[in-house]
Amino acid sequence: MLNTLIQNAQVGEVVMEEESVEKSLSIIELISSGGVAGQVIIAILFLLLVVATYIYFERLFAIKAASKVDANFMNQIKDYVSNGKIDSAQVLCAQMNSPVSRLIGKGITRIGKPLADINTAIENAGRLEIYGLEKNVSILATISGAAPMIGFLGTVIGMILAIFELANSGGTIEMDVLAGGLYTAMTTTVAGLIVGIVAYMAYNHLVVKTDKVVYQMEANSLEFLDHLNEPT
Repeated sequence: MLNTLIQNAQVGEVVMEEESVEKSLSIIELISSGGVAGQVIIAILFLLLVVATYIYFERLFAIKAASKVDANFMNQIKDYVSNGKIDSAQVLCAQMNSPVSRLIGKGITRIGKPLADINTAIENAGRLEIYGLEKNVSILATISGAAPMIGFLGTVIGMILAIFELANSGGTIEMDVLAGGLYTAMTTTVAGLIVGIVAYMAYNHLVVKTDKVVYQMEANSLEFLDHLNEPT
């Protein structure tokens, strides 16, 4: 009898293990269980995630490159301007090839004109530089707002499918009938929120990085204008 109890217990453990294996579900199986509508929405969200990732890293590297300025750059510019070596200052700006150097270079080309004209030229050039730094960043903001809504669209579609299957089931409620619609609803919601959160965080990180470069541009431009305004 003891052997029988042990065998029954072993059989029960095997059955429980088989049930646990059957209940485990991979991500791919979960997506495929959502039906065609769920797969289409997941594919759209995955595409948005790829686009957001590409824009984030492309802009991040571009902003990092734009923020690199030699600590001795402004000292050299002021020395060249004070000694009347305008050509040397322009060559130095061209060699640096950064937003700060391009702004200073634009101001150097206006030396000899009123200070207000130099300031206006630098401000106009600064707007162009900021536009270049913020290129495609607004797409991240759009994705961060659109992705959750696309996910919620999948939720609505999944619930409609579940109700439709329930209505055609003849009044008998079975989870197998509702499973497809519920999978569509849940997977698309989760995917939309994940893509939206990633895009939102990437957008805000790039905004912070861009603001630092803009501050750097403004500080160096102000330093250059102050030097021109110093009495000789």
